Amino acid sequence: MREPGGHETPITAVVITRDRCRVLVRSLERLTALPGRPRVIVVDNGSSDDTVRIVRERFPTVDLIALERNRGASARNVGVSAAQTPYVAFSDDDSWWAEGALQRAAELLDANPRLALIAAMILVGASERLDPTCALMADSPLRHPPGLPGHPVLGFLACGAVVRRSAFEAVGGFQLRQGVGGEEQLLAVDLAEAGHDLAYVPEVCAHHHPPQPGGDGGSRRSETMRNDLWFAWLRRSLGSSIAQTGSLAASALFDAHARAALTGAIRGAPPVLAARRPVKRELELQLRLLDRAAREP
Repeated sequence: MREPGGHETPITAVVITRDRCRVLVRSLERLTALPGRPRVIVVDNGSSDDTVRIVRERFPTVDLIALERNRGASARNVGVSAAQTPYVAFSDDDSWWAEGALQRAAELLDANPRLALIAAMILVGASERLDPTCALMADSPLRHPPGLPGHPVLGFLACGAVVRRSAFEAVGGFQLRQGVGGEEQLLAVDLAEAGHDLAYVPEVCAHHHPPQPGGDGGSRRSETMRNDLWFAWLRRSLGSSIAQTGSLAASALFDAHARAALTGAIRGAPPVLAARRPVKRELELQLRLLDRAAREP
């Protein structure tokens, strides 16, 4: 299948970045060299370094969208809106897709109309160790729908995921208020609530080479915990929401990151509570099953 502009795959790769030009260049070198020449869109989140100039000079085939301010994970929505392909593959500025991965993802999405998201197997660093989250997804306790490839999931890692563009846009994509850190869960559950399937498919592979493991520091950890609590109040049952709040409050007694997360969650509570829409009971039960699995040693 040939797309407008000479691209041969029905997938557009969307990359978001901010102030990480050197890392981005490494990833774009690999993405632009993929077989089939998928279209690549970079959405710059208001970088103050040379990102915009370098991308324009060194990667003329890459479409660059330069935002005036940092929109966090929701910048991906801008890239999705600009894509003309039925499927969109997300990469971070420190990740890229393995050869053949996007073609295989397109085949699976073509063959499974209910499938809205494929979570890739992510290999980390030069040693290519399996990301621990992928190991958890491979052991998913969720019921396996007939014919679904891979393993059913209700979450994913945004540095290696392929979405059906129509389904993504129908549920509103990533939310602006969440920034970056644990933003995937709300989107995953909204897709499931809309009747779509999500699957972890190890045969679809991405590479993730963070320049400094854990280099995002405590701010990313705090944002993730805050987003987890917001997610609970946005979509979980009242009992689950209260339990999540109590757990974070207990952690805040001795953990500075948890205190920052709880403070941020409280400050942003009014619009979150106004947008509260708990999922149906069947989906809540699936989420509780995942909660139990996560607590098991």
